[in-house]
Amino acid sequence: GIWTIGVGHTAAAGEPSPHQGMTITADQSDAILSRDLAKFESAVDGAVKVALEQNEFDALVSLAFNIGGGAFAKSTLVRKLNSGDKAGAANAFMSWNKAGGRVLNGLTTSRRNERIQFLKGH
Repeated sequence: GIWTIGVGHTAAAGEPSPHQGMTITADQSDAILSRDLAKFESAVDGAVKVALEQNEFDALVSLAFNIGGGAFAKSTLVRKLNSGDKAGAANAFMSWNKAGGRVLNGLTTSRRNERIQFLKGH
């Protein structure tokens, strides 16, 4: 699998590079999360060309955090959103529920929650 630390930080997001046995403090976790979120907020800002409500932006940042900024920018979800198809974009969250080609319940739950947040702000 992929090593994570704090609130889902991976080596793909930058330093520090998580490894077995690594520990960090709560303050370090907060600082890493702030850096990671800034990176993915910028990814969303760069890819999305339409106005967003705060709940929509938050859901998109969560998705980008999980799938990576490059994959997010190239996604059908962003294409639909930028063309004005918010309903289609909302449904496209559910395309991102696989790892290694297999549907994972945890990813399905995460995408469902992001979709709900995108649509309703919950």
